[in-house]
Amino acid sequence: MLMEQNKNSFWSSAWEFIKFTIIALVIIVPIRMWVAQPFIVSGQSMDPTFGNGDYLIVDEISYKFTAPKEGDVIIFRYPNDPSKFFIKRISGLPNQTLEINGKTTTLKNNEYFVLGDNGAVSFDSRMWGPVNENLIIGRAFLRLWPIDKINLLPGQNQ
Repeated sequence: MLMEQNKNSFWSSAWEFIKFTIIALVIIVPIRMWVAQPFIVSGQSMDPTFGNGDYLIVDEISYKFTAPKEGDVIIFRYPNDPSKFFIKRISGLPNQTLEINGKTTTLKNNEYFVLGDNGAVSFDSRMWGPVNENLIIGRAFLRLWPIDKINLLPGQNQ
C-alpha cells in the first residue's frame, strides 16, 4: 500500500511539474520572441550611461506602435554585419540633415543616425553611416545589472 501511495505521489508531482513547465513556456516564449529580450552591454562606447557588462531588457514592441525618437537608446543589428548587436543613442531622425565632423548628411525616410555617449571611443554612424529602421531591435527598457543602477528606461533624458 505504501509503495502504491509513493507511486501516485510521484506521478502527481510529475504531472504538476509538466503543467507548470507548459504554462511557463506558453507565457515566456512569446514574450521572449516578440516583446522583450535580454542584452548585455559590451565595450565602453556608451560610458558613462552604460558600462561593460550592464544587463538590460530590450523593449521590442514599442516601435511597432510609435517611431523611435531622438535621444532614445536603441539596440540594433550592426549594418555591416547583422549578426552583431550594438547599443547607441539616436542623434538623427529620418529625413533630417545633419552636420557631423564637417560633413553634411541627409538621412533617408527610414534611416537613423546613432552615436555612442562616449564619443572618443564609440564606433558609430560617424564611421559606418546611418542605421536602417529594419535593423532596430528595440529600446533599452530596463537595467537589471549592476544592482545599484537598476532603473526603468535607462539612459533616457540624458
